Amino acid sequence: MKILNLYAGIGGNRKHWNKEHLGFDVDITAVEIEPKIAKIYQDFFPKDKVIIVDAHQYLLEHFKEFDFIWSSPPCPSHSKFRFMTTKMTAVGKSRPIIYPDMNLYQEIIILKHYFEGKYCVENVKGYYESLIKPQEAGRHYFWANFTITDIKTDNDNFIKGHAQKLGDIDITNYSGIRKDQTIRNCVLPELGLHILKESQRDTHGDLFR
Repeated sequence: MKILNLYAGIGGNRKHWNKEHLGFDVDITAVEIEPKIAKIYQDFFPKDKVIIVDAHQYLLEHFKEFDFIWSSPPCPSHSKFRFMTTKMTAVGKSRPIIYPDMNLYQEIIILKHYFEGKYCVENVKGYYESLIKPQEAGRHYFWANFTITDIKTDNDNFIKGHAQKLGDIDITNYSGIRKDQTIRNCVLPELGLHILKESQRDTHGDLFR
């Protein structure tokens, strides 16, 4: 199974994408534009192919090469947190208002109408009504061409404070990055695994029940 993991970060969502958890082999290409983040991903998942380019453009040029695509476009311009900080004053200054990044919807539209495999586009729950109706789980919106059933996870408590670990994913010893932000950008491994299994239910049937 050929998987494209876009905006890969350090690979929280990808953590359990392996034969042990899935029952079949996967061939994963990860795309991450920040070299220091990409280096951490490669350290964690040495068998994956890691490409340091713009994920948005890579998707457009290569989507036909894969069976499953996961995309997590940058979320700050859509987030409730960013919206709230434009209205709050901290030390006499609030954050500037920015346009929502419409690359998110461009990717959903392209995948929906052109991609023949299964896909999932992830983002935070936005401060506005979504322009394309998503599915929801935890603090996330998901746009996918399959049904994502409910799953109970750990409440996303790991994103609070200045966490440098996500389960056994530990970035304590890395430097030159915003460690807390890097951890907050992760999707819980259990959720990433659940969604990949959901995408394959029609193919593998009771294997995942």
